[in-house]
Amino acid sequence: MSVGLAVRGLRAGYGGTRVLDGIDLDVAAGTVTAVIGPNGAGKTTLLKALSGLIPRTGEVRLDDTPLPAEPAAVVARGLGHVPEGRQLFAQMTVAENLELGGWHVARTERAARADAVMTLFPRLRERHRQLAGSMSGGEQQMLAIGRALMRRPRLLMLDEPSLGLAPRLVDELLATVRRLHADGMTILLVEQHVAKALALADHAYVVERGRVVTHGPARAVLESPEVRAAYLGDRA
Repeated sequence: MSVGLAVRGLRAGYGGTRVLDGIDLDVAAGTVTAVIGPNGAGKTTLLKALSGLIPRTGEVRLDDTPLPAEPAAVVARGLGHVPEGRQLFAQMTVAENLELGGWHVARTERAARADAVMTLFPRLRERHRQLAGSMSGGEQQMLAIGRALMRRPRLLMLDEPSLGLAPRLVDELLATVRRLHADGMTILLVEQHVAKALALADHAYVVERGRVVTHGPARAVLESPEVRAAYLGDRA
């Protein structure tokens, strides 16, 4: 397996409280890897730790090279993170949010990247002068993903992208994730819609109480009686 991201013995938490207790995880280059689990299992903490937003211990390697623990260095290495809750600049326009996502490149390249994002999300082109805080939840999520794509990440981490969205928008958003994957992007997906996430993913990890309790091909995880009983309401 060609590994884009390799994590060994990852531990992290908040203050004196440990949330992750020795996570091992591999994300193969060019695949979608889903992380599922109950609320409070440590899924969001995992992405924050990988991004350097909270202290971590253990080994993290991207393309077989140690990944620094500082946020700016993580971004520079090609790890994109779309956080839970979007965290946009609400009083700035769509165009300005995208500009900030691509601040590190020349203006002409930034414009080309913004055009590519708005081709992927046509509604952002329609609303490019609109304040981000005045848009719908689905449009804001498109913008959050678009802002991350402005850096052309080698690995994109998505934290609960469908949170709070109507079912139609959830399907639309996950179809976009599928298109990004088809274009060769490596994706680490934390998603509350377990069946949809596993249908989209190549590989999946189940995290409970800060530990990986099972993992394998996404279809096998989806068909697991334990996973179906715990997350899909299948008691048969």
